[in-house]
Amino acid sequence: MRDLKIPAGRHPEKAARPDSAPQPKKPDWIRVKAPTSEGYRQTRETIREHRLVTVCEEAGCPNVGECWSQGHATMMIMGEICTRGCTFCNVATGRPDALDVFEPGRVADAVAKLGLNHVVITSVDRDDVEDGGAEHFAQTIRAIRRRSPGTTIEILTPDFLRAKPGSLEVVVEAQPDVFNHNLETVPGLYPGVRPGARYFHSLRLLQRVKEMDPAMFTKSGIMVGLGEEKQAVHQVMDDMRAADIDFLTVGQYLQPTPKHHAVDRFVTPEEFADYERAARGKGFLMVSATPLTRSSYHAGDDFARLREARQARLGTTA
Repeated sequence: MRDLKIPAGRHPEKAARPDSAPQPKKPDWIRVKAPTSEGYRQTRETIREHRLVTVCEEAGCPNVGECWSQGHATMMIMGEICTRGCTFCNVATGRPDALDVFEPGRVADAVAKLGLNHVVITSVDRDDVEDGGAEHFAQTIRAIRRRSPGTTIEILTPDFLRAKPGSLEVVVEAQPDVFNHNLETVPGLYPGVRPGARYFHSLRLLQRVKEMDPAMFTKSGIMVGLGEEKQAVHQVMDDMRAADIDFLTVGQYLQPTPKHHAVDRFVTPEEFADYERAARGKGFLMVSATPLTRSSYHAGDDFARLREARQARLGTTA
């Protein structure tokens, strides 16, 4: 494991475009059709039946029609109210309700009913809970394992910044197949985009996962189009590789409402292809970099390719 050091003399990011400035026109490559399929309807009914929350709806994901038509919904546990106020995110901020002890079982039942081979479980930030929700994550993982032992599990966690020591260990010991925590943006934009988080804390969290379980896949993602410079994106890639992160996602930021952080620009598909080539050259096992890339978009297919990439690198076929 390489030492993770804080680089000196980072270049400051340019200021975000003022909210009063004209919004850049959404290009054709970022447009998607409204969901209408029967598969979408059935997935929505399953989510409603089990009284679950999905990040697909709460965050206004542009891929919801495609994913739900295939039954692939990303469950968001621990409620729909977050204790943070990130300016890019459409999830409500406020005082959450108490954790629902029956939720892990309902999630497991929904996963079984949907027949998922791979599931992504995420959550709001719960700084009001002593362990940041770590045990709730672990209970959800264990419930899915009991109900659907053949399903692989990917988690997208908060940073547990204010949680008591040992919280991260609780989640890792529950043995998810993929541990994802998104850095979201370059460090220079954290004060305006992710004010409740700390860049190097998030990076260190992912490095610690690898230290505790070197075989566990780690994953992280960023958004572009927030005002970042290309050089800073490449530095984030280097930081991630120093933390031994396996899988990188890069997607276009879309402003949920006029009250959220403004879109600085729409990054072209050609630039995304450049980012993917650069990331693969830096040694990531798996890279997804497109305008519509999101953390859980095509997660099951990507997980299969991720395992194949590790086997190829190790020179095995197991």
